[in-house]
Amino acid sequence: MLSGGGARGAYEVGVLRYLREELPRRLGYAPRLDIVCGTSVGAINAAYIAATADDPQAQAARLAAHWRSLSLPSVLQFGAGDLLRAGQLLIGRAAAPAPGQIGDGGLLNTAGLQRFVVRRVPWRAIAGNLAAGHLEALSVSCTHVTSGRTVVFVERRGGGLPPWSRDPFVRAQAATIGPHHVLASAAIPVLFPAVPVDGAFHCDGGLRQNTPLSPALRLGADRVLVISLRHLPTEREEAAASVEHERSYPNPWFLFGKALNALLLDHTDYDLDRLHRMNAMVDGGIRAFGERFLDELNRVLVPLRGQGVRLIRDLRIRPSQDIGVIAATHAHGRRLQSTGGLTGRALRYLAGESREADLLSYLLFDGAYAADLIDLGLADARAREEELMEFFQPTTELEAVS
Repeated sequence: MLSGGGARGAYEVGVLRYLREELPRRLGYAPRLDIVCGTSVGAINAAYIAATADDPQAQAARLAAHWRSLSLPSVLQFGAGDLLRAGQLLIGRAAAPAPGQIGDGGLLNTAGLQRFVVRRVPWRAIAGNLAAGHLEALSVSCTHVTSGRTVVFVERRGGGLPPWSRDPFVRAQAATIGPHHVLASAAIPVLFPAVPVDGAFHCDGGLRQNTPLSPALRLGADRVLVISLRHLPTEREEAAASVEHERSYPNPWFLFGKALNALLLDHTDYDLDRLHRMNAMVDGGIRAFGERFLDELNRVLVPLRGQGVRLIRDLRIRPSQDIGVIAATHAHGRRLQSTGGLTGRALRYLAGESREADLLSYLLFDGAYAADLIDLGLADARAREEELMEFFQPTTELEAVS
């Protein structure tokens, strides 16, 4: 499960490098990833994993090379014309999309990022890898702009959809997943343009479903590996941040970054907490009433919700360092300081003088920044080696929830 967070998504690539390059040597075999679910930037990484599933040994290194090749001027363009167009959008006037850009609206010209996604992912290979059994399913979550409904686009081996939730605010749709689905999922509201899919505009799936836990379970997962993009601060870190920001009222861009964190990153904790509560109830029922408890419970639940419950095993890997702080370090460093034009000036302005730059951490599509996040993801996964080895061990035991 790959969640959203803009340029923070490079961290996910570091974890993938560990799974593909180091863990197999410890396990004695390559761990299989049967179902890949992505939201927002996680959808980009998920699509690449699905498209290269036939070559797992090389996919992580290649994906890391793509991220490291990024340069700000070629990914996020912000010239005088883009500044005028952004101003028109802010005052509610219609503005033509930037040249070469897919979609409409959004304050930033993302044509370069869109070209990167279209060209770097071997899109036609996804269907071939599913047919060959290299993976079972891929899902990409988006938000339908008009209704606010979450739309989960699913491509799976054999086609069609499994039984799905009856939640009126979530709709699953079988699809041949391509660039438009992924770009729509990655379209951060306000900043990036909404992207049309099947004639309707869609934007970042992270607004309602940043952690694609439900799609993974509906598609049959009995173990879920969750890669989070938010650091859990220590008490000391929280105290230091409080001292810094209580001296003066934070600027609007600092607040916008915190709002994005709440919208796009906090769902991971909520979803996993709910999973753990369900696991506890199912496990308690089995202990109290025996194995028949689950059969009897599902006999009632399946007609009501379209699918029963089961025990689900989960493992979450999250950053050991604050990515907002890493982004601020890059903003104050020589590389970004030397980036000319309106793009460099705008991003340096977003960073301000704070030790945290959460908003910038979503937008800093730069190779040096990506390299640091990849290295951090690799190190954090390496530190969880024993847990990952246990997670990928074959087992015949009843495992955990829906």
